[in-house]
Amino acid sequence: MGPLLALPQTHHFCPSQLSLDPLGPDWDCPLGSKDLEEEEGPWGGGSGLPPPGCFPGSWRQDVGLDCKGSLEGAEARAWTVYGYSLLQSCLQQAGLPETQDRSQVPRTGCPGAEVTLCILGSPSTFLSVLLEGGVQSPGNMLLCLSPAWLTKVPAPGQSGEAVLLVSKAVSFHPGGLTFLDDFVPPRRATYFLAGLGLGPGRGREAAELARDLTCPTGASAELARLLEDRLLTRRLLAQQGGVAVPATLAFTYKPPALLRGGEASPGLRLVELSGKEGQETLVKEEVGAFLHSGALGDALQVAVKLSGWRWRGQQALRVHPRGELGAVADTVLALLEKLEEEESVLVEAVCPPARLPPPGPELAVRICAVVCRTQGDRPLLSKVVCSVGREDRPLRHQSSLPQTLEVALARCGLGEPGQVAVVRQRVKAGAEAALAAVLALEAGLSAEQRGGRRAHHDLSRRQRLNPLSHPGAHQGIFFEPPRTGRSVSPAGPNHALGPMRLSQQPAQLHLVESDPNHFASQLVQTFIHFDVTEHRRDEENARSLAELVRARGLQLDGCFSYWDDCLVLTALLCQELGLPCSPPAAMRLAKQKSCTQLHLRRCHGPPWPAPSLHAVQCCPLESEADVEKAVRQVPLPGVMKLEFGAGAVGVRLVEDAPQCREHFSRIARDLQGEADHPGIGLGWGNAMLLMEFVEGTEHDVDLVLFGGRLLAAFVSDNGPTRLPGFTETAACMPTGLAPEQEAQLVQAAFRCCLGCGLLDGVFNVELKLTGAGPKLIEINPRMGGFYLRDWILELYGVDLLLAAAMVACGLRPALPTHPRARGHLVGVMCLVSQHPQVLSSTASRETLQALHDQGLLRLNLLEDILVPGEYEEPYCSVACAGESPAEARLRLLGLCQGLGIDGPHYPVAHFLSHFK
Repeated sequence: MGPLLALPQTHHFCPSQLSLDPLGPDWDCPLGSKDLEEEEGPWGGGSGLPPPGCFPGSWRQDVGLDCKGSLEGAEARAWTVYGYSLLQSCLQQAGLPETQDRSQVPRTGCPGAEVTLCILGSPSTFLSVLLEGGVQSPGNMLLCLSPAWLTKVPAPGQSGEAVLLVSKAVSFHPGGLTFLDDFVPPRRATYFLAGLGLGPGRGREAAELARDLTCPTGASAELARLLEDRLLTRRLLAQQGGVAVPATLAFTYKPPALLRGGEASPGLRLVELSGKEGQETLVKEEVGAFLHSGALGDALQVAVKLSGWRWRGQQALRVHPRGELGAVADTVLALLEKLEEEESVLVEAVCPPARLPPPGPELAVRICAVVCRTQGDRPLLSKVVCSVGREDRPLRHQSSLPQTLEVALARCGLGEPGQVAVVRQRVKAGAEAALAAVLALEAGLSAEQRGGRRAHHDLSRRQRLNPLSHPGAHQGIFFEPPRTGRSVSPAGPNHALGPMRLSQQPAQLHLVESDPNHFASQLVQTFIHFDVTEHRRDEENARSLAELVRARGLQLDGCFSYWDDCLVLTALLCQELGLPCSPPAAMRLAKQKSCTQLHLRRCHGPPWPAPSLHAVQCCPLESEADVEKAVRQVPLPGVMKLEFGAGAVGVRLVEDAPQCREHFSRIARDLQGEADHPGIGLGWGNAMLLMEFVEGTEHDVDLVLFGGRLLAAFVSDNGPTRLPGFTETAACMPTGLAPEQEAQLVQAAFRCCLGCGLLDGVFNVELKLTGAGPKLIEINPRMGGFYLRDWILELYGVDLLLAAAMVACGLRPALPTHPRARGHLVGVMCLVSQHPQVLSSTASRETLQALHDQGLLRLNLLEDILVPGEYEEPYCSVACAGESPAEARLRLLGLCQGLGIDGPHYPVAHFLSHFK
């Protein structure tokens, strides 16, 4: 099963055009109304409690969030706690320290002596301002999580204006340090920005705080009402010139003064309505003229949506083919009934993405350009962040992965520096022109219209959707795997003494094992014989094992396993004994592959990017009826696999429904229980799943987590599998990916683990890197198998088994934050079915071991005997080292050719092709 560890002293720690989203025929969203009182933005009203549940991670809860002299009600207090937890989650995922509470010792000093930039709102807003503004040492930048932490008082000698005082805030300091501070006397704000995400019911308080301040204010309710009106901003930008907007027909009901009259805007027609009823004839005439006009260009579809303050942030729209005049007109008439004064219905062109030459992928790019106001009110491009996704699906910030412009364009086949420079310049020009138009509008507004004499916009985002306007000493129990002719080389008995190195003090190791004659029984302090093969009785077995541990008087400090089948049992036993471990529910979630994907698909954030970005469509299969349902839900081709499987046994690419039925029947017949193929999870049953097949390169990410914090990550690349099977063929470490792509994989793996509740341990996450970013294959809630522990120890000097043992004892392993490899390893798998003669002659076990001993190759035996079978796993891994990937690859290829491993039936050169 796995080891229980006991410490001499117990240490336990608790744990191309400015537009909206790209559209497609299947993206229609409900057209419901949204009352202002239900708004969740900064200025809306409404009420309600924050979302149930909690953010993944571990941090102190007993912090002083109350502000003296300004008590909150239960609902407001809940939102403050929610905001603080979100902040800690964001900090944790960014690898930054937990906020220190020093509110018991207030900060003193002259209230007006320091520059104080204050943000009221969501932690994600605050952090984005720091990042987008390029602030390295924020110093006196303060985050207020509640309006109750702020006080507005009349400004002496300035009639009608007020001073904003900060009594409590989270202060940010160089090095990623944050503190929860009280200020006595209160600190005077010299700049104020009310951000999004305050929670329902608090927006109006924020709006009132921001109004008529003596200090510069980065936003106001009045400015937001103007600039978040789609029609007004679209007209403003169209008139400015230099900023392309989609061709638009707008039906506006009693428009605001800024939309009345004025010069016509190219590609934008406004139809003013005196009433909402009896407009059928006018609407049909205008829609017909618009659909037949040259302004639409080559657009094949139009979108119908609402515009106005109440509808900001809404995805309420309908998409119609350009030729369906009647359907478009009917949708417009239906939406007119929902309008209030100063609101509009828009009919706009759906801008198709640029068509890249074959074999370019069918991808779209969303480009977000952050522009800042500089001295002299000049716009300046600050940052460009992109998202890449399939062109036939919505592409939004919260549902896509941020990427640099270079990486995003390379995904679409535009990787030449000259091409990137052209696109960057076009984005810069358009984005700065957009903010210039906003600044020009603000300059003509009165103080009342702006919401205060000092209110203005300092940041603007210009989004270009659909990529381009044109191409361019411890004790423990160790749960051992069953000895059924299978080797446990990478993490087996020959490594069972690894936990001994946890300290310089004597260690005690206790082993639980189903085999009473297991050879390791003589190597441990205590051997407990217990049958753990029936894992559907894990809860009962955990209680029985806990009683055995107590009966023997064992004082344990930790328990862990590296064997797939025993991971849930290990978590249950830890729970029974009060030992550190990820929760059993998290282990169950990760163990059952379809549950992993379906759960993560529901994790939409915050914080963002959310785990749902990386999950794929899937459907669990327990009966033939489930198969029929699955083929209608999951796009084909797909991948069928065992729910609790391991080693890629039984995994197959299925092209259509008949192949799905055939493979399900074959597995149901051949792999019914543990005796049919020991060690691949059949002790949990033989249920299956059908999941979406995604194109891309395959990678393993091995993580070490402690208290929900990422301590270390190791990324390896896998070669192409031999379809329709998915048995591993080749691997390379360290990864050959660009640093940005490597970081994407690490963060995706980390987010998926946290999303499942895996906070403590060593985990192996299998991912594919696609054009739209990393997609999850599966999470193995234990350290990587096969050769991975051995390779990581060789290249980085980090022992994952040791790290797992330390985390199991509540000890934080001392690991390098940014480990650097001491070379490169490239390896290939040998299969009995593909090398039956070679493995008995030129590449026999004895020959390979001799070459290993001479340092000519690195051998990891994965099986003890040469037994071919339909559902096989690799027999061994053979690898070569080198100073560079190319050197290691060429050495391995030559070795495989000399030993006979390479051949027409097993083309090693092809398997290594991903590593160039």
